Amino acid sequence: MDSGQNDYMQQEDDWDRDMLLDPAWEKQQRKTFTAWCNSHLRKAGTQIENIEEDFRDGLKLMLLLEVISGERLAKPERGKMRVHKISNVNKALDFIASKGVKLVSIGAEEIVDGNAKMTLGMIWTIILRFAIQDISVEETSAKEGLLLWCQRKTAPYKNVNIQNFHISWKDGLGFCALIHRHRPELIDYGKLRKDDPMTNLNTAFDVAEKYLDIPKMLDAEDIVGTARPDEKAIMTYVSSFYHAFSGAQKAETAANRICKVLAVNQENEQLMEDYEKLASDLLEWIRRTIPWLENRVPENTMQAMQQKLEDFRDYRRLHKPPKVQEKCQLEINFNTLQTKLRLSNRPAFMPSEGKMVSDISNAWGSLEGAEKGYEEWLLNEIRRLERLDHLAEKFRQKAAIHEAWTDGKEEMLQQKDYETASLSDIKALLKKHEAFESDLAAHQDRVEQIAAIAQELNELEYYDSPSVNARCQQICDQWDSLGVLTQKRSEALQRTEKLLETIDQLYLEFAKRAAPFNNWMEGAMEDLQDTFIVHTIEEIQGLSTAHEQFKATLPEADKERQAILGIHNEIAKIVQTYHVNMAGTNPYTTINSQEINAKWDKVRQLVPQRDQALIEEHARQQNNERLRRQFANQANVIGPWIQTKMQEIGRISIEMHGTLEDQLTHLRQYEKSIVNYKPKIDQLEGDHQLIQEALIFDNKHTNYTMEHIRVGWEQLLTTIARTINEIENQILTRDAKGISQDQMNEFRASFNHFDRDHSGRLGAEEFKACLISLGFDIGNDAQKKTGMMDAEDFRACLISMGYNMGEAEFSRIMSIVDPNRLGVVTFQAFIDFMSRETADTDTADQVMASFKVLAGDKNYILVDELRRELPPDQAEYCIARMTPYTGPDAVPGALDYMSFSTALYGESDL
Repeated sequence: MDSGQNDYMQQEDDWDRDMLLDPAWEKQQRKTFTAWCNSHLRKAGTQIENIEEDFRDGLKLMLLLEVISGERLAKPERGKMRVHKISNVNKALDFIASKGVKLVSIGAEEIVDGNAKMTLGMIWTIILRFAIQDISVEETSAKEGLLLWCQRKTAPYKNVNIQNFHISWKDGLGFCALIHRHRPELIDYGKLRKDDPMTNLNTAFDVAEKYLDIPKMLDAEDIVGTARPDEKAIMTYVSSFYHAFSGAQKAETAANRICKVLAVNQENEQLMEDYEKLASDLLEWIRRTIPWLENRVPENTMQAMQQKLEDFRDYRRLHKPPKVQEKCQLEINFNTLQTKLRLSNRPAFMPSEGKMVSDISNAWGSLEGAEKGYEEWLLNEIRRLERLDHLAEKFRQKAAIHEAWTDGKEEMLQQKDYETASLSDIKALLKKHEAFESDLAAHQDRVEQIAAIAQELNELEYYDSPSVNARCQQICDQWDSLGVLTQKRSEALQRTEKLLETIDQLYLEFAKRAAPFNNWMEGAMEDLQDTFIVHTIEEIQGLSTAHEQFKATLPEADKERQAILGIHNEIAKIVQTYHVNMAGTNPYTTINSQEINAKWDKVRQLVPQRDQALIEEHARQQNNERLRRQFANQANVIGPWIQTKMQEIGRISIEMHGTLEDQLTHLRQYEKSIVNYKPKIDQLEGDHQLIQEALIFDNKHTNYTMEHIRVGWEQLLTTIARTINEIENQILTRDAKGISQDQMNEFRASFNHFDRDHSGRLGAEEFKACLISLGFDIGNDAQKKTGMMDAEDFRACLISMGYNMGEAEFSRIMSIVDPNRLGVVTFQAFIDFMSRETADTDTADQVMASFKVLAGDKNYILVDELRRELPPDQAEYCIARMTPYTGPDAVPGALDYMSFSTALYGESDL
């Protein structure tokens, strides 16, 4: 009664503030209120003509109150004097006040004096109390309940949108829709037009008066001609429709309850189907991707391996990130579905075998395991192929030089020229052979280098190793043959050495000095043309230093060349001076001055080319160093930024600042700022790509790799999304269970107090202590929760700071909050448990009772009854799932709504 009095005090205050009525509204109220009063007075065989005149003596006013309340008022005064009239009106006002209505600024004198505004205000107060107050629709009452009833009834009708009790009714379609909804045979709604309000209004008023016994309280002309019709007049008239059709309200309420339950079930089933499909697609993608990542079969060429690296880069940047989002969304959908199932008192969703969140996490872990090391393997293979190409080229160069040197050597060693040569020729041949042996010894290092390179190519599994081995074997065989032939020729010359008496010392000296110098020049040319691979500034500086040292030896080498050429010139001078009969060639060597000069010129030509190659490589290494620093500068900022954001998100998730909506808004703003940081990640990806294209394999300026940044970024996005989802689920739980903000803060404070490591989870013992701190008495046997503890219970609670809860009861609670038996309790599971302990939800019995209303108290329900009372899609949903009723009172087509109701809540199988 106190709440009703407060409502009416508010309504009467509204009336006092609106004392100056609009003339059009006053006219509408006069007609409407007069018609409403007459609709009740005619039951007593009377009526009024003028509302402010006919109530002045209080007699008809008291009669009106007796009719609408069904109670007898005090005996009225029959005198005609003013005092008698005031007494009667006061009796009526006292009766109104006795019904919990506080009349403000309305006195008996104003009514007796015929004050129109006061009289209308009094009648409106009576209408509110006896015609509108008791209206209740879906937990709303009075004006709000009446408006909601109108919205529900007119929702299926086009061009009808009831939002208030004034302009929403001007076109008349709202009145017609109310009549058609309950008595469709009275109005042909399809022929009505929104642009013809007069016809619509008159049709509704006439039909209501003729068939529904609702007097015509409004004029169509007044409603159409007024910009904003009077709200009180419209409410009074509409309330008559509500009372006329109130008989159908009970069935509608039952149908609404069933619709609500079925809608929740249908939505949950759709969410389950979506989860199954998304999980299947993600698992299939993982199944296809893992074999590709596990394939470690190397390619034979750099181009093929670099293509593999590019494919992996596309996988990490283009293909995997959407799947990361799908995995995160899958977990969010699963959590949201489980939350909705718990809130609607449904059993938890169990995905198909192999499609649990844990199964997907395990599959994802397998993917991560296969991915781990794949990029490192690719880079190692590229380095290996680069090394192999370098070694193969070096092998070909040295082999070609050696083969060019050995060309014709076997034929030379097999000559029998010493057999017919003169003594001087023999001595010349002997010296020549000594020079050849010296040259042969000098080439021993090159042969060993060729064999060593071939061995390294085999160890590194060079794809063309067979041809390398064949060529190396040919060189070694030829080298052995040269050794044997050299030994045989040496022995032959030594046998004839005693026959040799003269020897040209100058030729011999030329040969001895020319041979090593020639070998030095060949080695220099070989070194100057040798390819090199460096990865740092220091390495190229080392090569440059070695090259400068080589150039410093050139003056001494030039002196040696001049000395060797001086010997050749002296030989020519002696031959010319003494007219020695010689063939004109040095018998001890094949090297001549022209060859020495040509090779010397070649060395001088290769030196500046080597300078240019070193300068270009130095510039390339400087650019690589710039790329390293550019990447490091960004990575050293982004890496700590990601770590900081992760810590801040963790702090936000456990702190209690403002309402859950405030926290959600804060987190969404936080998420937006994180997403806006994505261009910096993309820029770092671009720098990382430049580094990989430049084949830079290390960076001493930073400890962050691109993979560290990628993983951190993905974890950051996943963490903020999960945190937002947890807050949304908390809001969903709070609103569904009616938990106040203070309760939510109390739950969060208790949870945080026992979450000592700030992990967002409680261990079993922490959870037990948290329940005790909130006043939960979990003993060795089941007890009724009375909200109080007796003296012994309170004493036991104080003693048990290390309180040993009963294992059976605590196991039951843990099976609720930790169904997967992980040994930890999340805050969302904690909130679900606390909300379940503190709030009520729909039950199978309530749904069963609603079906019984629709079935007319029968133990079964018919198809026609379902289609008549429920929306089409939900009616067909019930028909498809209800089993035939087999009770003793069954009739053909009877459906069992009882087993269907229990199945909705997991208490039986559909």
